[in-house]
Amino acid sequence: MNKVIVFTGASHGIGAATAKLAAARGYAVCVNYLKNHAAAQSIADEITASGGVAIAVAADVSLDAEVQRLFQIVDEQFGSITALVNNADILEQQMRVDEMDGARLNRIFASNVIPYFLCAKEAVKRMSNRYGGSGGAIVNASSAASRLGSAGEYVDYAASKGAIDTLTFGLSKEVISEAIRVNAVRPAFIYTDIHADGGEAGRVDCLKSTIPMQRVAPP
Repeated sequence: MNKVIVFTGASHGIGAATAKLAAARGYAVCVNYLKNHAAAQSIADEITASGGVAIAVAADVSLDAEVQRLFQIVDEQFGSITALVNNADILEQQMRVDEMDGARLNRIFASNVIPYFLCAKEAVKRMSNRYGGSGGAIVNASSAASRLGSAGEYVDYAASKGAIDTLTFGLSKEVISEAIRVNAVRPAFIYTDIHADGGEAGRVDCLKSTIPMQRVAPP
């Protein structure tokens, strides 16, 4: 069986690092991105230069039609997928809950929750033996914030990751008998650009003393 994997939000950080690792392990890789074509294409180019197979595909994965188009492109280029990594998310400026407005909350949940559902739907329709598929795996990017709450910083982001944990539990039970495994990973402090989006680029270095090994992980 061909190994085909779709990564959402794979133009940087953990998504990019994992996409390159998957390619090294024999997967044909779709690098999904929203706006940064140059970054996504550079990841795809790096993979192909190393002898792997990759394409970069722009799609707003919060929209049904865009998600369907993304998966159709992968169908045409590689065949049906065998793995999905839901990784696209955003973080906004640090603030308390009593300072947040509805527009911010809509942005967070539209970017961090809806895409995971829509992409999982398309993946299940291709991988599930209920639909004639041969099985596969879905990995959802959660966060340690889902357990910690991120008080005084971004409770909205933490809550969106709590939703991803619940999606993971529920979907895993729905499709395990259909030859699909669903899991989540909860990264803690990693050197990525997302902390700058929250307004504190050096946040992980400030907090690494709270980690038993006293160090932060690279993507």
